[in-house]
Amino acid sequence: MTNLLKIAFVVRSTIDQIKGGDSLQLYNTANELRKLGVDVVIKKAHEPIDYREFDLLHLFNVIRPADHLKHLQRGVPFVVSTIYLDYSTFDTCGRSRVQRQLFSTLGKDFSEYCKNNFRFLSGQDKLVSKTYLLGHQRAVRKILKEAAMLLPNSLSEYKRLSQDYGVESRCHVVPNGIDKHLFEVLPKAERIDNQVLCVGQIYGLKNQHRLIEATRNMDVKLVLIGKPPPNHLSYYRYCKKIAHSRVHFHDFMPQEQLIVHYAKSKVHALPSWFETTGLSSLEAGSMGCNLVVGSGGDTRDYFQGFATFCAADDVSGIKKALEMELQKPTQLSFREHILKNYTWENAAKETLIAYKKVLKID
Repeated sequence: MTNLLKIAFVVRSTIDQIKGGDSLQLYNTANELRKLGVDVVIKKAHEPIDYREFDLLHLFNVIRPADHLKHLQRGVPFVVSTIYLDYSTFDTCGRSRVQRQLFSTLGKDFSEYCKNNFRFLSGQDKLVSKTYLLGHQRAVRKILKEAAMLLPNSLSEYKRLSQDYGVESRCHVVPNGIDKHLFEVLPKAERIDNQVLCVGQIYGLKNQHRLIEATRNMDVKLVLIGKPPPNHLSYYRYCKKIAHSRVHFHDFMPQEQLIVHYAKSKVHALPSWFETTGLSSLEAGSMGCNLVVGSGGDTRDYFQGFATFCAADDVSGIKKALEMELQKPTQLSFREHILKNYTWENAAKETLIAYKKVLKID
């Protein structure tokens, strides 16, 4: 092995078509690792890989195991950024009545199995590993057992994963982050005291329709920035249908353009059913926004003491959380905490520590 580590990032085939938190995580981590002297090559799961070229494989998204099964046991150790989203509460409580009944009957793992196969059959994604058809739970457990190390975004995420699949693997927590170079300087923008911002994909998991309802009788301007995933266009249309006159929709924006929107908003609200982190909440916090955050998932590991939490299914609770954060002065202490602890530079350093542990490099 040469002094220069060569790592293959193995990522979902739709990474460039459907932007999400994993897109930010993997591209920013790759860029910062390269600055540390690591040779990172990004490979989509369906692309051929000459495994002999790499010291290590780095897989992303454990709930998409069909992307990864073919890459196991190739003579190269692998680590996994688990990004363990759990859709089960949303599936059984947040969807339409028929869908709730269906997903309650199917159970969590078989629900994910059906969703993944729907994407394969509809041509929205590629079935990279046919052995996935033997079962979702089986596939996830195989990856967890054979991984040299798991790289969750929080200890909470690792505990959930270990409990759900009964597998204890080596673990090194790699917190998510922001681009320090983009967010370390506050732009000169006047903050609007009654502006509430929500940045994220517009679909049921993010819960924008309840945010709209919560602000209906409030004296606020609500700005929604994001686009719907391909299978959630009806939800986007529903949000536009129920929107009151003070709701403003904007399409997906590059982070360079988002900065001014963050800086102008008093509150950023992301009342999601589930987040492993909530990257837009981190970005908003770094720009001095007060935060309203959904209580589902691992958000307390990041935002405890710095945000007001709310339950996704409680419109009055979301409204109360918004009112609390709108009344508070702008908080800059969390901005300092984020810039010190939650940056992609730090994430890359922690990732490199994990690589060296696996490869037994001092």
